[in-house]
Amino acid sequence: MSRKILVTSALPYANGAIHLGHLVEYIQTDIWVRFQKMAGNECWYVCADDTHGTPIMLRAEKEGITPEQLIARVHGEHSRDFAGFLVGFDNYYSTHSPETRECANDIYGKLKAAGLIEVRSIEQYYDPVKQMFLPDRFIKGECPKCHAKDQYGDNCEVCGAAYAPTDLIEPFSAVSGAKPELRHSDHYFFKLSDPRCEAFLREYTSSGVLQAEAANKMQEWLGAPGDNKLSDWDISRDAPYFGFEIPDAPGKYFYVWLDAPIGYMGSFRNLCAQKGLDFDEFFRKDSTTELYHFIGKDILYFHALFWPAELQHAGFRTPTKIFAHGFLTVDGAKMSKSRGTFITAESFLNSGMNPEWLRYYFAAKLSNTMEDIDLSFDDFVARVNSDLVGKYVNIASRSAGFIAKRFNGQLAPADDSLPAIRAIRDAAPRIAELFEAREFSKAIREIMALTDGANQYVDSVKPWELAKQEGKDSELHAACSNALNLFRLLTVLLKPVLPATAAKVEAFMNLAPLTWADAGTLLAGGHAINAYSHLMTRVDAKQIEALIEANKQSLAPALTVDAGQPAKTAKPAEAAPASTDGLCSIDDFMKVDLRIARIVNAEHVDGADKLVRLTLDIGEERTRNVFAGIKAAYDPAQLVGRLTVMVANLAPRKMKFGLSEGMVLAASDLDGKTPGLYLLSPDSGAQPGMRVK
Repeated sequence: MSRKILVTSALPYANGAIHLGHLVEYIQTDIWVRFQKMAGNECWYVCADDTHGTPIMLRAEKEGITPEQLIARVHGEHSRDFAGFLVGFDNYYSTHSPETRECANDIYGKLKAAGLIEVRSIEQYYDPVKQMFLPDRFIKGECPKCHAKDQYGDNCEVCGAAYAPTDLIEPFSAVSGAKPELRHSDHYFFKLSDPRCEAFLREYTSSGVLQAEAANKMQEWLGAPGDNKLSDWDISRDAPYFGFEIPDAPGKYFYVWLDAPIGYMGSFRNLCAQKGLDFDEFFRKDSTTELYHFIGKDILYFHALFWPAELQHAGFRTPTKIFAHGFLTVDGAKMSKSRGTFITAESFLNSGMNPEWLRYYFAAKLSNTMEDIDLSFDDFVARVNSDLVGKYVNIASRSAGFIAKRFNGQLAPADDSLPAIRAIRDAAPRIAELFEAREFSKAIREIMALTDGANQYVDSVKPWELAKQEGKDSELHAACSNALNLFRLLTVLLKPVLPATAAKVEAFMNLAPLTWADAGTLLAGGHAINAYSHLMTRVDAKQIEALIEANKQSLAPALTVDAGQPAKTAKPAEAAPASTDGLCSIDDFMKVDLRIARIVNAEHVDGADKLVRLTLDIGEERTRNVFAGIKAAYDPAQLVGRLTVMVANLAPRKMKFGLSEGMVLAASDLDGKTPGLYLLSPDSGAQPGMRVK
């Protein structure tokens, strides 16, 4: 029986370009949706630009255009990039829409009627320079929980804690840099701490709707029974603000985190009007349809606590499952503009590189957990060239020409008993289960093993040799027909990942759009195929080099300022002479990026005699993981909270215990005669992220 499924991805903010980190989520979702559609299910995939908030208002003001003009332009850019990577939304919309406004007003009204909206006079930060109240995301400071620097005013991107902006240590305005002032303002709150919400969320988050690691995080945020840690959620902002005005509150606007998730509903309502679908069938309380959200693990709080509680108490259905994924690293490190690994979707497409290369590579890495995945460019080149070109496409390229030239483009009957054919048909249900479970890497591994089997068959029959021998036409015909049937079956399995290539195969093999059921069938004898043309080229390492170079952010030249003189560009320093006698030049020394680091966690490493695993805060958006051989000298518990010095630009090293992303500095005697190992510690006043030079 066909299932009815609604799927969403997180809404990209209309204030920046889509990059490869974003695409992990949209490619993952798209593969899952395409599989569902191939399996015969009614599956709708909707998304939208998240368009409201102060950042949009300020950027539009800076560019001298209206917010509406800005979000329209960005919507076009986002739509172009998603289409370029074959992300097949059924509707890609905007939260700045009448449908989203209607849904937001409806939910707000129902929550208010349920006694879950409360107005309170609060002290809120005000920017005296810009003369405006500051939204949470425009106040920055030190996290009150883990003490990470430069964190937003609503939640910490390092430890995930949620808090009020007034909890920040040493706050500052991200708009003007000024120290904000506290002023009174009436705000509207959703009472997330209400016992009704707490009781519902305890049951909901432990019901299997989340991955195990996400469910554990929710219990941590909820606290033990009777120890409710949930905070009421501020859902309003003061003018000036770009968004929807609250119906009964002039000058007050819905905070973006209220109307952004409601944007899922707005986009789907718009699709319903286009397709004649029943919106209520998918969102009413007793709905038997399925609702799935694909999100990054950084927005779990909003999607697993705030959003379900909102839906539940406004009388709507709640998500069937919430699928969270990890982040993307590139060559083992955080994406970097200076290294050229902060790569935009547009630059990848403009480079002429095939977007299906990236779709395949991500699929080969993705699982159903929240673990981060790494894009290794060397591995990327090797895997794409080996798997897609050397194995998969190679089957067709070695067989199709003979059918066209020698047999009038018509296939012979396939050998149903061929082991390679039977292996694919037998594996198809198991691979379907892996796609359903989002275990894409396991599915790809099985598909490539089947591809190896198909190539072994082609190697064994050697059609290129049969073609040279008299009286071997029937054997050649059978061999190439079997090979193309194997190729077609493999294309069925890969179609969710490689939709454009599958479309080319359908055209060249004269096929109706392939469905998952086609993995159990073979083409009849006499089936005519069209002329074959190359389906995919190899990745050239030079393309990767050019892509990285194109994304490197050139550093502006340093400025020198003399007293009473205007700023002027500094002359480039002359190259230092090569070092001799074991000495290094200042240029050599400056290549080493030494940073102040705070040890936020330290623990023993099971199975390691000398190592301690350190979690280090160096002022970035995320912490670094470092394995240090200091177990004999230090008790891990005594290290937490202290400052040290680390090499921040050391190439990551893969160890059997995990990835080490740097090195901490310690002193010891040169000849080893004096026992002891001593971590370096900076003077008081140093802060994580400061450079040592």
